[in-house]
Order: sequence, then structure tokens, then C-alpha cells
Amino acid sequence: MNWSGPAIILSARAHGEGAAIVQVLARGAGRYAGLVHGRRNKTALLQPGNLVEASWRARLEEHLGVMTPELVAARTADALSDRAALAALNSACAIALTAMPERDPHPNVFDALDLVLSHLGARELWPALYVRWELGLLAELGFALELDKCAMTGTREDLAYVSPNTGKAASRAGGAPYAERLLALPKFLAGGDLGNGLSWRDIGEGLALTGHFLEKRLFAAHNAPMPDARQRLVDEIARLERADAAS
Repeated sequence: MNWSGPAIILSARAHGEGAAIVQVLARGAGRYAGLVHGRRNKTALLQPGNLVEASWRARLEEHLGVMTPELVAARTADALSDRAALAALNSACAIALTAMPERDPHPNVFDALDLVLSHLGARELWPALYVRWELGLLAELGFALELDKCAMTGTREDLAYVSPNTGKAASRAGGAPYAERLLALPKFLAGGDLGNGLSWRDIGEGLALTGHFLEKRLFAAHNAPMPDARQRLVDEIARLERADAAS
């Protein structure tokens, strides 16, 4: 049993004297674990977020298997210069590690995650890409939100809210009587621009929206908490929002 192809490093932990058990999200194989030899010489290679060309082999499919990764693109350098970008990298890897089913390919999730990680050096792009990745992850795993029209009036204009129960959008007028009980729908998730001109408040609202449904529909179903790394991202975005408001 073996496979090879592009993969994103999600985590690596020491195993024995010189090996590591590495978790990756492989485009063609899904989330996979494998034993990587020579850990001490591969510290930089095995950083979360790195894109690698990986090969995995085992005598039987149910075995842990041996993984051999070769670096394609290092993502840590871009993230280290930006606290928020580093928080996003860690959050994305933690969510993929805990939410993605083992050995179940989801190439759309892989491609979208690779897009986010490849833009960590562009602050004008990665925050919106990240929120959209979480939204796409929900859809890929069977929990799609309906954000294209108002559930009450059918209009596709001026969408401003989302029901925390149904995941369906509501227009500003249609949702006004229930506004205090609804989640905010930022414009960039309601057909607006990908990221141009967005504020940290917009990103914070997007994270609040996706976070609610990640916790309610995905993690709660498995009786698991949201990863701490995601809360650190939320806290970092809130810090940036406060800094903007004070300037």
C-alpha cells in the first residue's frame, strides 16, 4: 500500500530518538499520519504549513506507514513577520488536524488551504481567504451555510444577517426584528469583494460566523472543543481591531 503527492504538514511530534510522527493533509489521500526518519535534520522541513511532496508506504493499509517528505514551499517565513498571519497558520493547521476525517480525500479543502498559506505575506488578502476557507470546510463536510438569499423574503440584496440555528441568510430589512439574535454577515461573504478595503471588524465578524457553526455543527458533534489555536487567532484579530479604533 502506498501513495505519493502534494501534502501540507499539519503537525510533527518526536517519536523515539530520531524519528517523528507527522500528520499531513494530502491532496489525493486526505489526512494521513506517517513515521518520518531523521527528525533532527528535518526540523525546518516539518514545520506546520509547509507544502511538501510526500510519499507514504506500508505493508498493510492499517499500518502507520513510513512517510518521506520533500520540501516544495516553506510557509513559516512569511508568517513569522506577522503575528496575525502566524496565528492564522497555526489555526488552519489545528482545525484541519482535528476536523478532517482520517484518510478521506478532500482536494477542495487542500487547494483552498494551500491558497491561504501561499498568501500569508499579503495582509490585504489572507484574512478574507482564511475566513472563506473555514466556510468552504463547513460546506465540504456537509454543513454548508445558505448565504446567497434572504430566507424570509427571497431577496439577494442587502444581506446582513445569518440565523445561528439554520445557517440561512437574512436581509437587513427582513432580519431587523430579530437582529439581536442573529449573527452578522460581513459583505465579503455576501457576494462582496474578496478582500479589498476590508476592516479587521469585517474579519472578526466573519470568524464569529464560521466559528459558531464550526463549534455547533462540527466539533460539538464529535464532543470535541475548538482548537486553542483558533481562539488565539480570534484574539489577535480583536487586538488589531482595537488598534484600528484607537488610531
